[in-house]
Amino acid sequence: MRRVVPVVFKAACPDCRGRFELAANALRLAIGGSSRTTFYSFTCPGCGTAVRKPAGERIVQLLSGAGVRTLRLHSTV
Repeated sequence: MRRVVPVVFKAACPDCRGRFELAANALRLAIGGSSRTTFYSFTCPGCGTAVRKPAGERIVQLLSGAGVRTLRLHSTV
């Protein structure tokens, strides 16, 4: 049987400046129609702040490949 190693991501909070590692299930990814509406988010384990950061193409690939919950945003126009 193969051993599965959980994926963790390094993250930082802009409010409390804490640095920590988060499991894939602690992150959320939103993919929009442009770079302005594509982002990932998490709640800082140190101060509880909701953090939202832009996600470029490479970050989208890494997060979605690791099983991060993904929401596809649709344009109404």
